[in-house]
Amino acid sequence: MLFMLIVVALLVLILRFLLRLAFQERCHRRQLHGLAPNVSDVPLIGALWQMRDFQPDNLHEKFTEYVKRYGRSFVATTCGRMVLVTSEPSLVEGVLLSKQQLRKSVVYGALGSWLGNGLLLSRGEHWHAMRKIITPAFHFNILEQHIDVFDRQCSVLIEKLKPLADSSDNSIQQAINIYPYMCLVALDIISEAAMGVGIDAQMNVDSPVVQAVKDVTNTLATRFMRPHLLFPLVFRWCWPSGYRKQHDGIKCLRNFTDDIIERRRQLLHRWEQQPANSQEVAKRAPLLDTLLQASLDGAPLTDAQIRDEVSTFIFAGHDTTTSAASFCLYLLSRNPTVQQCLFDELYAYYGSDMERSVAYNDFAQLSFLHCVVKESLRLYPPIPVVARCLEKNFVFGDANVPAGTNVILLLWKLLRDEKFYREPLRFWPERHLPNNDIDVGLAKSISSYIPFSAGPRNCIGQRFALLELKTILIKMLRHFELLPMGVDVKPSIKIVLRSATGVNLGLKTRSYTQ
Repeated sequence: MLFMLIVVALLVLILRFLLRLAFQERCHRRQLHGLAPNVSDVPLIGALWQMRDFQPDNLHEKFTEYVKRYGRSFVATTCGRMVLVTSEPSLVEGVLLSKQQLRKSVVYGALGSWLGNGLLLSRGEHWHAMRKIITPAFHFNILEQHIDVFDRQCSVLIEKLKPLADSSDNSIQQAINIYPYMCLVALDIISEAAMGVGIDAQMNVDSPVVQAVKDVTNTLATRFMRPHLLFPLVFRWCWPSGYRKQHDGIKCLRNFTDDIIERRRQLLHRWEQQPANSQEVAKRAPLLDTLLQASLDGAPLTDAQIRDEVSTFIFAGHDTTTSAASFCLYLLSRNPTVQQCLFDELYAYYGSDMERSVAYNDFAQLSFLHCVVKESLRLYPPIPVVARCLEKNFVFGDANVPAGTNVILLLWKLLRDEKFYREPLRFWPERHLPNNDIDVGLAKSISSYIPFSAGPRNCIGQRFALLELKTILIKMLRHFELLPMGVDVKPSIKIVLRSATGVNLGLKTRSYTQ
């Protein structure tokens, strides 16, 4: 009898909970009426049925399909939770530029076991304080000192790729997946330039750290497509193999991060005993050194706080640059005319002296390089989708978007919008030249070009990434001609943009005639 009473009580509580969710859902739908159509009218279950077909490899296609069907904005409900998906420029701007809507979407919570309370996930006063501490590490005077690291690590990359470039025997010409090579050079650069510790990842192609990043992001991408897997217990019970892969990957990455922090801490301690080297200390690792020497509320940062920030920047500065560099090289391989124009600019500036290093002042003289990078990031932004959870009601037009609504912002669609760009799917770097007439007459807005997001929570390391990307392109184009070989890319949104088919191209050694 007691057991039956307990069961009935539980059923009553569950029913009350579901009824409350259904009532809340109806209220939110009324508030959003007129702003965006709802993709499903089924109470509670909402869009879960449609999401069964969503996968990382087709997410960009699904969003394009839904925008065509419902318009630039549409609403989905899942288990009583409201999700507003939009590529409406004014709505995107309103959310991103707002100083009141700084909270990341609940889906980012799945990253918490890896990135903790680092800059990507933190909020409120803690986020403001850490952003203030970290910002000086990305001042252009500091970034200038990293160019020699970029150049040196890219030279290692070139040496690794030379055996794969074709010789006079065309029969050995082969396509390569450039993505793993970009992954290793990006890891070497972020570790040495931002953390002050060399790890020689390029000399270890089977780096467990690279595999761990891949395993963790692949698992997380699938969890984002399956909302029930965002709950830790459900994730562990329903997908034990995925849980183990994510757990082991995060353990590997945390060990790697802890090792970097400890090695840098010991190095700083040794240099403190040698004042003559103090300038070298200040030069080499401003980000990690800043964290090690910083204080918050009058106390030094804890080991956990430092680890969270280092983990965040290794992820953000490694995986995103890998994506950006890979897709840019791919586009150049498929567009020989653009590639030749870029090489001509580099040759006119550097000549045939292959020993000449890249310097910070070079970038200001290479205008077409800048256009190539901008156009590549437009077509293949490393982070194609960003999301916010509204902390306060957000008024947009005649609609009052309620607090708690998760807003998914489709940067992928915005950057390919024919409202902003003629022939938006064309790789056309000239559109970014000053005073060009390619896109004249088309509407423009802040959101028409935001590959690094925008507003208070934009990418803090975007200048670091741009300089790194430009250095990679300079070194690659001066040494190799990129050939259109291998299968085409198939975009796959696994937090960071990747390709399900690899990023394939061929390499041919440049021949400089005297």
